[in-house]
Amino acid sequence: MTPRRAFEVFLTAPPGLELALKDEAQAAGFAKPKATPGGVRFRGHWPDVWRANLTLRGAGRVLARVARFQAMHLDQLEARTREIDWTDLLRPEVPVTVETTTRKSKIYHQGAATERVARAIHQVTGAPLEGEDPVRIQLRIEDNQCLLSLDTSGAPLHRRGQKPFVGKAPMRETLAALFLRQCGYTGTEPVLDPMCGSGTFLLEAADIALARVPGRDRAFAFERFANFDAPAWQDLKRGHTDTQIALHFYGSDRDAGAVTGARANADTAGLGDLITISHHAFSDLQRPEGPPGLIMVNPPYGTRIGERKQLFGLYGALGKTLAELFSGWRVGLVTTDASLANATGLPFTDPGPPVAHGGLRIQLFQTRVLT
Repeated sequence: MTPRRAFEVFLTAPPGLELALKDEAQAAGFAKPKATPGGVRFRGHWPDVWRANLTLRGAGRVLARVARFQAMHLDQLEARTREIDWTDLLRPEVPVTVETTTRKSKIYHQGAATERVARAIHQVTGAPLEGEDPVRIQLRIEDNQCLLSLDTSGAPLHRRGQKPFVGKAPMRETLAALFLRQCGYTGTEPVLDPMCGSGTFLLEAADIALARVPGRDRAFAFERFANFDAPAWQDLKRGHTDTQIALHFYGSDRDAGAVTGARANADTAGLGDLITISHHAFSDLQRPEGPPGLIMVNPPYGTRIGERKQLFGLYGALGKTLAELFSGWRVGLVTTDASLANATGLPFTDPGPPVAHGGLRIQLFQTRVLT
């Protein structure tokens, strides 16, 4: 693979949200993205890899698929790996690590496959196989077909670098961004979260409204690749600037620690003037002045024994408050249980697909405009 030849780029997504990520990639101008289990793929070049890492809010990682080939035994795997022009991709001083999964293949020993691929790469490039913060190379073997990919992101992309405080049961920024997209949020209306925790929905919504790129404050693995073009990367980053908006965003929580943390997160992200975080229960909500918008809420799920029954009352009270105060607004609610969502009494449409989150399966329930 050379920088001038198109190759397959894979964007990872939580299973269930592939179509939402495909819509985002398509809107961002990536060529013919296709949803597939676990993510979205398209063909592109290295500047597309850089731009995907910098701009896509819903992708968990961006993988550059280096090579595909068939291998029936370990010697063949090592030989085919050695044929790849790794010197065009990897620097000899940057450590690498190989992560392997194998399924329904004659090569079934993951450790042996990892050792052979790592040895081949080291022999070609001289890159050390031990060291801090290595470049990750993923090997997937399925039905004797081998796929080698470079993790171009490094740390997962939900780590924006702007959120020092993480509350209880946090929602990843990438997940919040995809739920906002599913609710049709485009950055032209206010957002309110009456159980805001660390403020993730509000931070993502304000960033979308400002047209800020999520990767602006962090580093990426591709910056340590042999083919990295630092001047071109700086030009790409300079091409993205904030827009001017007249919107405001509102959050509240009954937990004083969460309120303090959410305010700190907003200040760290440079959004303190746009986001107001109040300390009170949702029962004390007041409708903000100005145009209606979107209410996004991620209430407790009651996964421990004895909690679930108590939550029906909480969800019912939440729904009553929203129905009484927020005519003209829409609601997006994330929970694990349709019966809890229905306890709100809100007119939800069909729920979104189940999505894995923290060992649970959550769904997005949303309303049309409340009357």
